[in-house]
This record gives sequence, structure tokens and C-alpha cells, in this order.
Amino acid sequence: MRIFCLLTALPVLVLSFGVTGAYAQQKYPSKPVRLIVPFIPGGQTDVVARALSQKAAEAFGQPVVVDNRPGAGGTIGAELAVKAPADGYTLIMVSTSYAGNAALYKLPYDPLNGVTPIVMVGEIANIVTVNPHGPLKSIKDLIVYARANPAKINFASGGIGSGNHLATEQFMQMTGTKMTHVPYKGSTGGVADLISGQIQLIFSGLTGMLPHHKGNRVRGIAVTSAKRSNAVPDLPTVGETVAGYESVSWAALLGPRGLSQDILTQWNSEINRILRLPDVKDIMAHSGLEIVGGTPAHLREVLSSDIVKWRKVVAAAGIKVAN
Repeated sequence: MRIFCLLTALPVLVLSFGVTGAYAQQKYPSKPVRLIVPFIPGGQTDVVARALSQKAAEAFGQPVVVDNRPGAGGTIGAELAVKAPADGYTLIMVSTSYAGNAALYKLPYDPLNGVTPIVMVGEIANIVTVNPHGPLKSIKDLIVYARANPAKINFASGGIGSGNHLATEQFMQMTGTKMTHVPYKGSTGGVADLISGQIQLIFSGLTGMLPHHKGNRVRGIAVTSAKRSNAVPDLPTVGETVAGYESVSWAALLGPRGLSQDILTQWNSEINRILRLPDVKDIMAHSGLEIVGGTPAHLREVLSSDIVKWRKVVAAAGIKVAN
């Protein structure tokens, strides 16, 4: 009788163990998550990634480790993330350059269909800055002067094909102006030369340029977003003078293609929740970032439209980079 009872109970024990084991396997995350940032530490994308990773780690009960993998305009880090297993343990925080790279490089991955869009984190406008002692005080002034003096305005960028280079090229194409590109290493590389007067113009992210504008070391004349920025509400948009112009830098979270719906939903919901936290709002506002959030579908739409836009700008400008 004892043997019979033991044999009868065995299937129940095995079934119970199997269910428990399956539950343990399904629990996510059960180990640290790697969040690739394809740029050097300290930049705009890195700051955003670190703020969100800390909050996500607290929520998930596992470390979310930021892994900086700079190089080739962000394509090195992107390739690592895109080709990683779609198990939710390797994600990537990207910026607008991710879409621009589709026009600039022969990529070893599909930037749209080779990834799983998770969530758009936020957007940040460029601020159009000039030397504070010069004659340019508005976008209208800039256009009039640039048309009357082709190629005499030197504009700085963070490098050939960088986000602020493309934003300035788009401006020139829409206004029929011609200015001379002076590429630097890094988005704020030309600030000292702008202050000294060697460079006359920079379209640069609000995060790095805002302190210089507020300190009157440079003169901000407009922002490149569709609406005025909360960080500098007194400045008009470029679009108020050049109808239809818009160019923003954004930060977004992606995963490899094939990420499960459960993991996708967890991350999308968690980031949207984190973005509503007061301290996170303060961090983003201090950086000049306008919080967006939203659905994976919205992020896919932004990726798709930006890839098309920058391909047109790059083709029209004839921009070439070494692959």
C-alpha cells in the first residue's frame, strides 16, 4: 500500500516540479541586462540611458548595465545589439544618428526591420547659435546674409554625417543658402571657435549649448523643434520663418528583432512609468529633453520617416563618409 501511494504521488510531484521549473524559466529578467550605448560616456544619449537604467534595475530587481561601445557614428554598438540573441538581455539606447546612418553607411544590418522598437524616450531640439557680437539676431537675418554671401558663413558640426551636420544641410536645402561646413570631433567641438568668432554658426543640441546661451557666450536665435522648447520658451522655432522645417535629436530604446511580446510589453510599460517619475522629469528637463514615451508602433513610425528624410538630405547634399 505504501509503495502504491508513493507511485501514485510521483506524477504529481513531477508535474509540480515541472510547473515550478517552467515558471522559473519564464521569469524575466533573471540576470543582468546589458544596455548598449553606441557613444562615449557623458554624452546626451549616455546621460539618458544611465538615468533610465538605474530606475529599471530597481523595478526589475536585476542590474541594467550600461555598456558604451562608441565608433563609426554609432554603427559598431548598433551591430552588436542587432545581432545579439533576442532574449531581452541585450538592448540599445540610440539617437537620431541611428536613422541618419542608414543614409551614410553600408550597414551590416537592417536598421528598421532588423530590430524591435520598444519606446521613444524623448526629443531634444537643436538650438541655432551664432557669435553674440555678430550681426545675426534671427533666422531671417541668417538667411538674408547667407544668400548675399554664399559660403562665407562657416558652420561647425560634430563630424561629417553627424546629427547637427544633417540638420544644417536640411536648413540650407530648404532656404536655398550655401554655407561652409567645418567638422569637429564631438557635437560641441566648435563652441570655443564660435565664441572667438572663427566659426559663425552651430546647430547644436540644447543639452550642451544651453549653459553657453544662458551665459551670453553664444547667441541662440531659434530652436529646430516643431514647437518652442520649454527650456528656452523665448526663442522662436526655425519653422516660424522656414515653413515645414523640423529637426530634433531623439533618444529611443531598441532590441534585437524577434523580441518576445511579453518582454517588449514589460520594457515599454516600465519605461513609460519611469518617464512619469518627478525626479526623472527633472533630469530630462535639465537636459532640455522633452519626454515622449508612447508605443512601439509610434517609435517604428519615427524610425521609418526619419530614415527616408535623411536619405533625401544626404543624397541632395552629396555627403560621403568612409565605410
